[in-house]
Amino acid sequence: MPNPTISSLHSSHVERVKALLGSRGKKYRREEKAFIADGIQSVREALSPKIDSAPRVERLYVTEAGLAKLELEISPAVLATTDIYPVTDEIMKAMADTESPQGILAWCSYLDMTLYKLGQINAKKIAYFWELQDPGNSGTAIRTADACGFDAVVFSDKSVDVFSPKTVRATVGSLWHIPVVESIPLAEMMEFAGAGGFTSIAFAGDAEGSFLDIAPTEREVLIFGNEARGLPDIEGLTARAHIPMAGHSESLNVASAAAIAMFHFGISSVRSK
Repeated sequence: MPNPTISSLHSSHVERVKALLGSRGKKYRREEKAFIADGIQSVREALSPKIDSAPRVERLYVTEAGLAKLELEISPAVLATTDIYPVTDEIMKAMADTESPQGILAWCSYLDMTLYKLGQINAKKIAYFWELQDPGNSGTAIRTADACGFDAVVFSDKSVDVFSPKTVRATVGSLWHIPVVESIPLAEMMEFAGAGGFTSIAFAGDAEGSFLDIAPTEREVLIFGNEARGLPDIEGLTARAHIPMAGHSESLNVASAAAIAMFHFGISSVRSK
């Protein structure tokens, strides 16, 4: 039988969703191993994941208009096996963390990814971000790595919460396409790279060599730094490189720099073979 419409602001469903999105949401998300995805783009990809380790949709909360959108995008067979809870427009506004919600929220569960699991799936192209703290940059980095054919994205400790609403929204669904690993210290990442025979390249504005002079290899870890502080000294690197610029800008946004680098070592390297 279909679930009854949620119309009370005191519903436990409302309270649990708001807890995941509220000021203490990070703690609650970690405890529950759950997060909220909103909007048709994210939910469409969440219902058709491209990797086995992708977060799983446990239930959907939809307004009448939101369900109509889903029915245009998602096959009836998928929707028939999805736990859907109709909600009123008032309830959706209370649940969502955006001013103009699209009427679609997904409660998603996840399992922690690890470097060991990346080794099991033979990840060869990895983007690593050290202490990246802006949700928009982090989500864009995941989306770009997906677009450039990378096998995984790894974030250091003291980085943004990958499952925060802003980060999830900024991935535009790529969170269900590419493995993402959190809270990996730089030293641990370098140990993994060395043991796996990866070429490790750190990107820094003050580096002498251009990344364009580095030929792509079969296995690479690209390392990007904090938005304000860049990168610390790193032992065991294969190379340290900068991205040449022709204009007058002093630096690039970290997500933009990562996009340029990942295109070179991802898409362009495949096309050149």
